[in-house]
Amino acid sequence: MKLQVDIGRIKLKNPVMTASGTFGYAREFEDLVDLNRLGAIIVKGLSLEPSKGNPPPRIVETPCGMLNAIGLENVGIEAFEKEKLPFLRGVSSPVLVNVYGKTVSEYAELAARIEDIEGIAGIEVNISCPNVKAGGVAFGVDPESAREVIRAVRKRTTRPLMVKLSPNVTDITEIARSAEDAGADSISLINTITGMAIDIETRRPRLANITGGLSGPAIRPVALRMVWQTAQSVKIPVIGIGGIMTASDALEFLIAGATAVQVGTANFVNPRATIEIIEGMEAFLTERKISGVTDIIGTLEI
Repeated sequence: MKLQVDIGRIKLKNPVMTASGTFGYAREFEDLVDLNRLGAIIVKGLSLEPSKGNPPPRIVETPCGMLNAIGLENVGIEAFEKEKLPFLRGVSSPVLVNVYGKTVSEYAELAARIEDIEGIAGIEVNISCPNVKAGGVAFGVDPESAREVIRAVRKRTTRPLMVKLSPNVTDITEIARSAEDAGADSISLINTITGMAIDIETRRPRLANITGGLSGPAIRPVALRMVWQTAQSVKIPVIGIGGIMTASDALEFLIAGATAVQVGTANFVNPRATIEIIEGMEAFLTERKISGVTDIIGTLEI
């Protein structure tokens, strides 16, 4: 069965990608998952310099999901190239690098650094980060800020650009169109929804950061709705993210208009979730005698 899909210039053997921040740098899963079977691998978010992230506690389990405030801990782009990428170059699945910055210039500099590195199929730009020059307001909640970041990145790289959108906005389609206009080749959504949890005995937040990002099945209906809206608003491919645990979940996103999906929180519950989703999608197509996965993309009937 044909599971192949194209995300712009990136060709995937199937529509199942790993979500940044939930799969490490892939080597952590090599004994559990055949990395070569994945549609694509998106590594942990990278910054120009190494980051220790937020102090613990940084993760709290919630009903149907989890809150995290890791704070984008990572090894930095230099260590990634020297220590992590050599292993990834031996994997046949495309590798995308998720990047973030606190200023537009940081995003642009990261793009320029990546442009000269072999073995990277594309860049996922995380615009859910705070703009320190705008009082900490996230780049991704304002169409003009989003456009400014993507334009700056686009000028410094020829690599395919995927832009990861924040759901913490009034109208996500407006942000998506801004990213498309600025040069994005695809859109991925959604990132986590801001939430918090309180310990009633101590009357203190359960996360040291007070708030964190909610992920998992609890956010899937919200993610599905936003993917459906966005797929109707842009001409570039849309990648669905948010609480995808099974093949059925993934298929919902494809029917809603997503060309591919990313699997995140499920990796913590079941490290083989990505492979099981791929196998489940193939079984679905076979049982219904559907010739290819592209035949179901965007087929929602209203």
